[in-house]
Amino acid sequence: MSPIIVAFSLCLLLAVAEPAAATRSPSAFVQNAIYSNRITIFSKSYCPYCMRAKRIFKDLKENPFIVELDLREDGREIQGVLLDLVGRHTVPQVFVNGHHVGGSDDTKNALSNGQLHKLLGCFRIFSCSSSEVLP
Repeated sequence: MSPIIVAFSLCLLLAVAEPAAATRSPSAFVQNAIYSNRITIFSKSYCPYCMRAKRIFKDLKENPFIVELDLREDGREIQGVLLDLVGRHTVPQVFVNGHHVGGSDDTKNALSNGQLHKLLGCFRIFSCSSSEVLP
């Protein structure tokens, strides 16, 4: 094998291995999920409150990134990260454009009072200040 192919292969391997190691961390996964997706819902597949939150976005014709904690090996660790991040261990936990909306009741209330539509109107994380969106 030529030295150029070996060097290229090594660089490619290192480039692929580095992000994979970072995503193994539950904390990194949570941060990436929240800030890389317009809507992120941390959920459990059997939870009726989670189903209600997901239905709200389905009715709005939105396609959230859903993390089903009960279907992941690291679900408990992710839930622990959420506890540290938002102070709640319950699901669902809904994030829109990087902003924490809350659980099912919070999401329903945000829909009712127009705050959810304001959050959905923020196309970039920094395009709306938190004071514009949530009281």
